[in-house]
Amino acid sequence: MKKQILAAIAVSAVIVSCTQSTSKTEKVENPDGSVTTTTTTESSTGLVDSAKIDKTKSDIKNTVDKTGDKIEQTAQKAKEDLNAAGKDIKNEANKVGKDIKSGAQEVGKDVKNTAAQGAQKVEDAAKKLKEDLKK
Repeated sequence: MKKQILAAIAVSAVIVSCTQSTSKTEKVENPDGSVTTTTTTESSTGLVDSAKIDKTKSDIKNTVDKTGDKIEQTAQKAKEDLNAAGKDIKNEANKVGKDIKSGAQEVGKDVKNTAAQGAQKVEDAAKKLKEDLKK
């Protein structure tokens, strides 16, 4: 698709470059002494050398091919860069996930220990209360 667009532009350039124009300027003195200037422009497409056209077409084709290749190389490089960035993001996300998991496990252990300590204090207080009530 890219090459077709570039080729269309190239054909347009060839057509425009094949147009040859000439200008003539005539000055006519009027009976009253004033001067009238007339400019005539003639355009023609048949007076251009076909060898020049063929060379231009060849040059444009080469340029279009080179440009197409550069576009494809740039697209491939961009694809590779995106893939590498995606892998980096995935690796970092995995690291973050592991950090969160280990942090959650630590918090879970801390909560369990704290709950056990709290339960022990409640048991001790209950025993003490029972002993106090026996007295």
